[in-house]
Amino acid sequence: MLLRKTYYLLSPRMRRVVRRIWFFPTDVYESVLGKRNMLVPPKGLIFTGKGDFTNIGDKLLQHFKKLCDLKPGDRVLDIGCGIGRIARPLTNYLSKDGSYFGFDIVGMGIRWCLRSYKGFYNFHFQHIPLKNDLYNLSTENKASQLTFPYTDEYFDLAVVISVFTHMQEADVKRYLSEVSRVLKPGKCCFCTLFLITEETDEYLRNSENPLFSFRYDHFFLHDARVKDANIAYRYEWVEEMITSSNLTIDSFFPGWWAGRKEDTTLDFQDILIIRK
Repeated sequence: MLLRKTYYLLSPRMRRVVRRIWFFPTDVYESVLGKRNMLVPPKGLIFTGKGDFTNIGDKLLQHFKKLCDLKPGDRVLDIGCGIGRIARPLTNYLSKDGSYFGFDIVGMGIRWCLRSYKGFYNFHFQHIPLKNDLYNLSTENKASQLTFPYTDEYFDLAVVISVFTHMQEADVKRYLSEVSRVLKPGKCCFCTLFLITEETDEYLRNSENPLFSFRYDHFFLHDARVKDANIAYRYEWVEEMITSSNLTIDSFFPGWWAGRKEDTTLDFQDILIIRK
């Protein structure tokens, strides 16, 4: 916990520099011995959380197929695509009729993907610089004012993996509205986030080192200084925002972040299957 708080004291750019330095020996070793797949970035470049990059991506693809009925010929939108964690497994699943579109606010990740996925004609990546105190302070552009650069009712699946965990209220509202606009009727959005229910609220109150210590009306913060570091929203508020965007919650799968057993859950974070 102390290490995490110290990490948040750094600027977004310095956090990435520290990670590059920390993993430099490992990355050189893997590069020299050819131990890394061409679509797996060096560990020092990954900025999308803990866990095994390959295993997490593979597991998420299985969730998309089972819970969202993803088909090889579908169009997938990866909102906050990072550095290709979801794109990689989809290269072996999507057919020539299917396509992938991903965008992210961190330019470094997009540049790496543009270089690495050159041979995949139906995979598209775009850098959209937006202000976020965890990832990007080099612009004043706001997520709450973003219009996704895609046409109406274009996608069969929208993926929002640990994005709302780093976004303020107005940003979440805007993104849900845009998800509704670009999704085809009847299709769904796979979303992971932290949700405050009666059960998770009680868990946090009884925890000696709660992940979310700063309580507000309908959201909790992990760090009061870096507000976008980790955010949890009350379930009722998220449900209201989803409904107001002409979407519905199809399924809710609680995660193990709040004391549940890992082998009884699907993911660390909570999962919502949101349908248009």
